[in-house]
Amino acid sequence: MRIESAETVVTSPGRNFVTLRLTTADGVTGLGDATLNGRELAVASYLRDHVAPLLAGRDARNIEDTWQYLYRGAYWRRGPVTMAAIAAVDTALWDIKAKAAGMPLYQLLGGASRRGALAYGHASGRDVPELLDSVRAHLADGYCAIRVQTGVPGLDSVYGVAASGAGSGERYDYEPARRTASGPALPVEETWDTRAYLRHVPGVFEAVREEFGPELPLLHDGHHRMTPIQAAKLGKSLEPYDLFWLEDATPGEDQAALRLIRQHTTTPLAIGEVFNSVHDYTTLLSERLIDYVRSAVTHTGGVTAMKKLLDLAAVYGVRSGMHGPTDISPVGMAAALHLDLAVHNFGIQEYMRHSAETLEVFRTSYTFEEGLLHPSETPGLGVELDTEAAARFPYEPAYLPVNRLADGTVHDW
Repeated sequence: MRIESAETVVTSPGRNFVTLRLTTADGVTGLGDATLNGRELAVASYLRDHVAPLLAGRDARNIEDTWQYLYRGAYWRRGPVTMAAIAAVDTALWDIKAKAAGMPLYQLLGGASRRGALAYGHASGRDVPELLDSVRAHLADGYCAIRVQTGVPGLDSVYGVAASGAGSGERYDYEPARRTASGPALPVEETWDTRAYLRHVPGVFEAVREEFGPELPLLHDGHHRMTPIQAAKLGKSLEPYDLFWLEDATPGEDQAALRLIRQHTTTPLAIGEVFNSVHDYTTLLSERLIDYVRSAVTHTGGVTAMKKLLDLAAVYGVRSGMHGPTDISPVGMAAALHLDLAVHNFGIQEYMRHSAETLEVFRTSYTFEEGLLHPSETPGLGVELDTEAAARFPYEPAYLPVNRLADGTVHDW
């Protein structure tokens, strides 16, 4: 089970993905997702130039040792580029081990703890009527939990609202990094107004509850845009609408902010999609300042590290809510689903459907039925990479938008 080759594949079937494919001397292959939205080539270079040369000849079965070798041996620890690269190696090794065992990965993680993983989808609209139509469409698609986002009166484009303008007038789905129509690829710049947002959002949830009743789990993402006191105000104003969670209320690096928010509202809090290490969570978990861990397998060191993080979270009664937008490739999504099925403290799984082009490149076997995701019984992760299809979609520079206040100040998004 010696690693014979490590291939880094960059492809862009509608959006950019970075995939690591490891092959053992006896021909078993494993895949890992290394996509870092808007910074994909940095991770691709890290893998090709610094990680792949270290892997040839290593025993693919020694996953923990390889993880520690790549994390501790480099001296420069953590950071999104390093952790995405380690995640790709780790996930690929778990894929190989499970294939060699002839089992789906979740069986090696302790077996199933549930029938499937409750998933939430992203409903959005430029205004409330359009949002309500989007919620109806998601319910018709089988979702049993819904994230709610809308445009804000007076703002032309709002990140997270699919029907907002994409800077060049076209619709975009979810919130991908966007390509400019001409000239160099530069981030689209959007104007933001937090006070207008805070005035608008409670009325949105009142309308959704009035239309769909009290039982439907509703989520909302603040995209790190608020100060602690603004976030506390929003959480308090949303309490009558019984949210499943309020996500990313403040910038993730300000851990103390969560203390202030907790003092003022009982709305459940989720954070962590921009984190990449268990060390980012220790204060938040030990002081019980959050209710859901939002990291992705892809950005947090892989299956090995994510399992340890979720086990630590379980000690403090905190549940999983793993990041799962379309900038997590189907490989990363499958890895999350195996963990979702196995861990005891599962909460909910974000699930955005990938495009038809993406699914030409990544052949998946996971399923979505009656609101639940299942990784399938296929040995390994249950995802295969079609390299010929991948070659048809070359990399294109693309970036997430930049938010500015009315006076031109760059703002958190």
